[in-house]
This record gives sequence, structure tokens and C-alpha cells, in this order.
Amino acid sequence: MQYDTGKHCVFYHLYHIVWSTKYRYKVLTGEVRLRVREIIRQICG
Repeated sequence: MQYDTGKHCVFYHLYHIVWSTKYRYKVLTGEVRLRVREIIRQICG
């Protein structure tokens, strides 16, 4: 755990990943969506 500081604040970085396609088409749907979510959670764990 690493805290960073600014002139008037202290913060801890957490990451939120957003995948966005052109025109916001829903590419990951159904079982593919669930499998990708499972893989990402395993990697982050």
C-alpha cells in the first residue's frame, strides 16, 4: 500500500478500468462477459 501526497492532500491509488468501444457498442455480452470478468478478478487477486 502506497500513499501519495499533494500540497494539500494524501491519497491512495486504486484502479478502475473501463473498456469503451467506438460508439459504445456492447461487445462483451453473455458468457464471454462473465468469463472475462472472472479472468480479470483472478489476475487482480
